[in-house]
Amino acid sequence: MSSLTDVGPVAATRTPEGEPRTPRKPRSGALLGLAAWLIGFLFVVPVLWMVLTSFHSEEDAATNPPSIFAPLTTEGYQSFFGVGAGTSPWPSLANSLTASVVSTIIVLLLAIPAAYALSIKPVRKWTDVMFFFLSTRMLPIVAGLLPIYLFAQFTGLLDNIWLLIVLYTAMNLPIAVWMMRSFLAEVPVEILEAASMDGAGLLLTLRQVVAPIVLPGIAATSLICFIFSWNELLLARTLTGTVAGTAPVYLTGFVTSQGLFLAQVCAASFVVSLPVLVAGFAAQDKLVQGLSLGAVK
Repeated sequence: MSSLTDVGPVAATRTPEGEPRTPRKPRSGALLGLAAWLIGFLFVVPVLWMVLTSFHSEEDAATNPPSIFAPLTTEGYQSFFGVGAGTSPWPSLANSLTASVVSTIIVLLLAIPAAYALSIKPVRKWTDVMFFFLSTRMLPIVAGLLPIYLFAQFTGLLDNIWLLIVLYTAMNLPIAVWMMRSFLAEVPVEILEAASMDGAGLLLTLRQVVAPIVLPGIAATSLICFIFSWNELLLARTLTGTVAGTAPVYLTGFVTSQGLFLAQVCAASFVVSLPVLVAGFAAQDKLVQGLSLGAVK
């Protein structure tokens, strides 16, 4: 018979002396973390360089090699905002904001009911329907640019902001349906059945039951649609002129026959990027939740 002083097997979480064992981090995890930091650094450095260049004069910005410690100035921002030149970016920024926000709202109003029908209500061959939505994005925009231009010219919609709103809505709607379908598929059916038994109609169910549950997905979808609309250049450059020109179109005006004004372009690029950066930073928690929603059960 063993005595009470016998020592039993040592647990794997303790050392042979009985001390708590400190878990070792796997080397692969440290390497992946270092690689993630390096990749993030590579993404951030060009943005920081653009911001730094925007505060240099044109002479210092055009030096080769670049002058990092050159004197700082706001000449690039003054040129962008038209100080002393008579041109103002505010109409272009307002056009971009109008086209992006209005088209995003319309996309959400159309995509949520469509995704609800494809995810919760039984639809035969719903995979074929989703592939049809996705196939509308396979055609390059430049391939359909001439018919769109001829249609706009025939209907008198050239240089009209509402034409861009319709085109941006059609451009982002397939992606929004795909994203919202994956989010709505995670809504428990029991909640919808309970709402139906309480007498809630479709609109009431979507507004008070479904929308609060998939709010992160709605935020992620709206932010992506807003970014795509805000950054679009080809359609805006071809179909607009002096009235409905957007911020990216205004940005191309700094590339002239006299050359590339690098400091002005960097200043303009930073100002045009600010709305997207602010929106992304403000909705970063909802964006992460929305993009990860449905990734794990």
